[in-house]
Amino acid sequence: MSRPGFVWLASQSPRRAQLLRQIGVDFRVLAPDAGEDLEALEAERRGELPGAYVQRVTQAKLHAAVARLRRRSEAAAPLLCADTTVALGRRILGKPADEADARAMLQALSGRTHRVLSAVALHDGRRVHAALNVSHVHFAPLNAAVIDAYVAGGEPFGKAGAYAIQGAIAAWIARIDGSHSGIMGLPLYETATLLRAAGVAVA
Repeated sequence: MSRPGFVWLASQSPRRAQLLRQIGVDFRVLAPDAGEDLEALEAERRGELPGAYVQRVTQAKLHAAVARLRRRSEAAAPLLCADTTVALGRRILGKPADEADARAMLQALSGRTHRVLSAVALHDGRRVHAALNVSHVHFAPLNAAVIDAYVAGGEPFGKAGAYAIQGAIAAWIARIDGSHSGIMGLPLYETATLLRAAGVAVA
């Protein structure tokens, strides 16, 4: 593949788009086709550890995006995909199903340290390059009023672990050890490394 002028982003996440813009990457969003069930790819497997889970899901989403790109006969360019999950020990905390589920997740995270695992994969037209970032986040104790107000605001939905570090809950995050961008959903150091290896210009 000749030096590409842009990257395909196989994600509709506004946070990932924002992060790519932050490092000066020109990209186009490769939205799923009608009828594609990407949520089904996020189903957990019995006994699967968080690191294996997030890397498997990322690879599955990448392969689905590669097939989508070929079906559409779009311009050739590197294809980027990522996925993020939250883990409390061996327990995977995915996207909450409802308000009760969101409250339960936040109660479980309250006053404790958990891991945020963000996997990124890049298809350069020939092969797949991948990386995994693991960060640690420590929440201060969250009382019921704080949790209820946060859930009522709607921010937990569609977010692994029922929270977004760039949102209001940041006032209760005592410390992090790792990548802020990885916790947001796209670890920029790992992403930039993969992109540069594929010949993509990065700020």
